[in-house]
Order: sequence, then C-alpha cells, then structure tokens
Amino acid sequence: MNNSQFIDIRRELHQIPELGFEEWKTQEYLLSYIKSLPQQFIAIDTWKTGIFVKVQGSDPTKVIAYRADIDGLPMEEETNLTFKSKHEGKMHGCGHDFHMSIALGVLTYFANNQPKETLLFIFQPAEEGPGGAQPMLNSDYLKANRPDMIIALHIAPEYPVGTVATRKGLLFANTSELFIDFVGKGGHAAYPQTANDMVVASSYFVTQLQSIVSRNIDPLDSAVVTIGKITGGTKQNIIAEKARVEGTIRTLSLDSMGKIKDRIGALVKGIEQGFECSASIDYGSNYCQVYNNEAVTDEFISFLKKKSNVNFVECNEAMTGEDFGYFLEEIPGFMFWLGVNSDYGLHSGLLNPDEDAIPFTIDLLVDYLKSV
Repeated sequence: MNNSQFIDIRRELHQIPELGFEEWKTQEYLLSYIKSLPQQFIAIDTWKTGIFVKVQGSDPTKVIAYRADIDGLPMEEETNLTFKSKHEGKMHGCGHDFHMSIALGVLTYFANNQPKETLLFIFQPAEEGPGGAQPMLNSDYLKANRPDMIIALHIAPEYPVGTVATRKGLLFANTSELFIDFVGKGGHAAYPQTANDMVVASSYFVTQLQSIVSRNIDPLDSAVVTIGKITGGTKQNIIAEKARVEGTIRTLSLDSMGKIKDRIGALVKGIEQGFECSASIDYGSNYCQVYNNEAVTDEFISFLKKKSNVNFVECNEAMTGEDFGYFLEEIPGFMFWLGVNSDYGLHSGLLNPDEDAIPFTIDLLVDYLKSV
C-alpha cells in the first residue's frame, strides 16, 4: 500500500476545515473515499456529521475502536502553504486533518486485508466544541455496538517525527470553558456618577481571578485559569453598560475544578454587590480528564519499545483538553502524542506539521492493531 497518498488526502482535507457539527463537506469527502474501498468486510453508518465504519474481523474475540476527530478551529491560517484553508476564518490548527488521513490509511489497509479482530473506526465531529464525544458515545449506534477497547492519537508539534509519547493514568486535564456577562448602566463618559461601568467591573474581576490558583488550590495540585478575551463598550466616550469575559479552566483533579468554580461564583457575587450590577456565568463545554487505562497502555508501551524505528517517551500530564476522555470513562483504552516536529504549536495560525509522520503512523498502527 502506498501510504504517501494519504499526504495528498491530508492536504485536501486541510483546505476544507469546518466547525463542530458543521463538517458536512468533510463528511462528504470521507464518505466518498471510504465507499471507494473494497466493501467486503465494511459496514458504514453516519451520525450527524460523524461516521462509523465497522471492519468485520475474521475470527473476532473483541471490538477495537479507533477514533479520529474531524473538526477545525475558528481561526485564520497564516501559513503560505499551497494547500492552505479555503474557508475564511477557519483552519485545521489542531491537526485533525492529520488525524483523519492517518485513520483513512489504517482503514484502507484493513479494508484490503481482513483483520482478525473487528475494528470500529469512529470519525468524530465537534471535538473543539461544543463537544461531540459524549453525545456520540450515547448514540443508538454505540449503545448497540459498544467496543471493548478504544484508542486515539493527538499530534505533538514539540516532538520529532518517529517519537510517540504517552503515559499510564492521567494524560490530559479536566477542562471547562468560562463565559461571564456583566450588565450595569451605561452613560456619558463625562458623568461617571450616573452609570455603572462594566469595563471597570470586569477588570476588577479578572484581577481577582488571579488569586484563585495561587491561594485556593493545593500547591501540589495543578490548575490554570486563563481569560483569553474581554469585550465591552461601544465607543471611547460612552461608559460601558455591558462587558463579557471569556476563558478556560484546566485542572488535574475534579476536586480542584469544583473549588475553582465555587470561587468564581463567589467572586462574581462580590462584583455584583460592589459595582451594583448583574452577572451571569456560563461554563460552556466541559471535558473530563483523559485517563489512560493502565493495563492496555502498558501493553501498547511494550509494543512501542520493541519497534526499532520508534522513540518512545514517557511524558508528563498536560493541561490540554480533549473530549476523548468521555470515551475512556466507559471504554478501556488510551491516547498518545504523535511527534510532528513543527516550529509552531497547536492552535497557531502558523502550525505546519511534518507530513512524514503520516505514513510512519499508518504503518505503526497497522502493526499494532494486528498484534492486539
């Protein structure tokens, strides 16, 4: 099998990034390719913009699932690639084009070479938001076709091609979005006594927010609270009636996530009283931790250590968020980092992963799935 063709497929997918649950062109592209494969062992089903592809095993004792996420990000691509995004304001800035092309490569091999165990390929929408894993897990299809094991990967720009990094137990953090709207009373900039300024109120809140991790969370635990966006006001000489802060919370324990949310609620109440305004909190999408099953992950690590062309790294936990954690809550499995050697990181408009990782990983995963 010529794995280099999947580099071309990656480039085609890279040009059509779509946001969560809007991946219709992506789904159409994937289905067109999958239907071009030999269908003797394959059964295809769709769920919203996602796809299930079951490859029937020749003598199955279990069902092994492989998940690839398919959505892009709402961001401008800043590369000068000849195959850059054609969708303005959208980019595969998290490597999901790599994830899909690798999955198609592995699927292609087993569509032509029937596996012993039954394989289930899951092309999942909306990983970046609002979250596709949990509703997909609860779909009628997966209720009737529950796999016995599940695996996934995520590209890692900081590692070179040929490196695979993972660990038993906690890999990725618990995450939550954070949106807070402050509403007061607008007015003329020359008469501040007649208004309640929400730019000032929201600024005080953001400053107070910085004390949560440093003063309310166990120093031996880890947590991050980041405000990435503030909007407020309409004109330089109008006191802002409304302001909005948007951010993210990331913790290595569920207990710390609860403590942070409790403190945010208390701080917001203080702002309401101190600035005579009202506020509403929306935690948006919440992703549980990615926790690798120890036994299954240990077997995968043993497999990697026997491969002469693989550099295995036992990595630390990361504050990255991934809704694959919902699958791992119910199905034994693991996720691993895949080295792609990019000077720019995930969610950067200049992300440019090394495409040599694609054929390398297809071969690696084919060998692994044949060995399980």
